[in-house]
Amino acid sequence: MSIPLTDEASLHPLVLPARADAADAGEFRELARVRNAVYRELTGRTEQDLTPEALLPLLRSRKERTTVVWAVRVGDEMVGRAVVDIPHEEGSRVAIASIEIHPRVWGRGIGTAALPHLEAVAREYGRTVIQNWTEQPASDAPRREARTGFGSVPDDHVARFLTRHGFTLEQVYRVSRLEVTASTLDRARALHEEARSWSTDYRVLQWMLPTPSEHVDGYAWLKSRMSTDAPSGDLETDEESWDAERLIDGEKRIEEMGQTMQVTVAQHIPTGELTAFTELGIGPDLTATTHQHDTLVLVEHRGHRLGQLVKCAALLSWGDVAPESREVITYNAEENRPMLSINEAMGFTAIAYEGAWKKELT
Repeated sequence: MSIPLTDEASLHPLVLPARADAADAGEFRELARVRNAVYRELTGRTEQDLTPEALLPLLRSRKERTTVVWAVRVGDEMVGRAVVDIPHEEGSRVAIASIEIHPRVWGRGIGTAALPHLEAVAREYGRTVIQNWTEQPASDAPRREARTGFGSVPDDHVARFLTRHGFTLEQVYRVSRLEVTASTLDRARALHEEARSWSTDYRVLQWMLPTPSEHVDGYAWLKSRMSTDAPSGDLETDEESWDAERLIDGEKRIEEMGQTMQVTVAQHIPTGELTAFTELGIGPDLTATTHQHDTLVLVEHRGHRLGQLVKCAALLSWGDVAPESREVITYNAEENRPMLSINEAMGFTAIAYEGAWKKELT
């Protein structure tokens, strides 16, 4: 049943189809098209585009989270979507929510009318905090500083909307791009050799998904530490529980999305422990943009240039996977100076910023 928002707009609960090409998947396929159009309008870029086949696995509820999806319509036209994720980590207070509407219908009160429905879902699941990650378009507007003291975003329509509705800007992520050229690869080789001289007790291991059975437990442990060891400011961060089942299910989802992913890790030779990792991934088009996903060095193994080691090793071998992909995009917290320094040394440059926002529900 649709939910009236304004005289012209309404919210439509979306039942996900079994397959993106199913007979009843028309509304979902339109949602995927509109999602891509909204992201292109906001960022001016296309690397966040997802086919319906790739988007569907991301929106399905699963063991570790429940996802609720609505289509936003003005009259009969779909103009955006709203999504609430409810993590199932023990003791979680958090719901992750977003309202993504095409800018040409901003200013009509649609987002303001939709937000209470997202908050109602959060309360239904007993959550007291809503968090949101939004990349904002480049702007000459005055800046709004993050509460971490690192980074800022434009104080534009998006920031004013979130602030007006009780959100605070907790953290800023830098979106960085690397153009893959002979020069950047030469630089990566030099940085890789430098890192090796600092990390003589470590070796680099690499694999394409699925993860070999002998590394599943170690890699799952590294993934779990992303929630505790990566900078998060004053955001509510659930300690995620990763085991072999969760890792294998996640890798099946990546395969279903048509993604190719390489994992590069540093292994501590004396103990055999996996101590650092980075992931490079790309969609079905191997000429498109490569994404650097999670990267982490365990706290107790920092100081050995392991982040530099795995990131350079990953880039240097990626040409064997997607030789025609000529750029890499990555996201890092502005206060994560060690990782940003590695990126800058490799030749990454900032192209945009993403705000991490939080609202305490009363």
